Amino acid sequence: QVQLVESGGGLVQAGGSLRLSCAASGRIASINAMGWYRQAPGKQRELVAGITSGGSTNLADSVKGRFTISRDNAKNTVYLQMNSLKPEDTAVYYCNARLQRIGYLGTYDYWGQGTQVTVSS
Repeated sequence: QVQLVESGGGLVQAGGSLRLSCAASGRIASINAMGWYRQAPGKQRELVAGITSGGSTNLADSVKGRFTISRDNAKNTVYLQMNSLKPEDTAVYYCNARLQRIGYLGTYDYWGQGTQVTVSS
């Protein structure tokens, strides 16, 4: 089995910061890309930030200059540092990992359970 466990969400005032963490565990052979998505009430899930195993990153235009994604390959962990938070950043944030399980061919997407981020004005 593979698990992605997120932490670090919460309530913060506009202009504040939060740091999300997501650790992948289980029978993992390798992890390709990892990323963060978010879903606000009544909206579709959207990509916030992604990072490859080599460290290449991409960020949604709405968070560029405010959010930073990083990962620790040794710990199978991805981080999302969120600064200058705005009320429109309020959403459930989901961790995603595209990985290969030990003993299996191919890569598959796995998701965390989600963590709520609420930004008050």
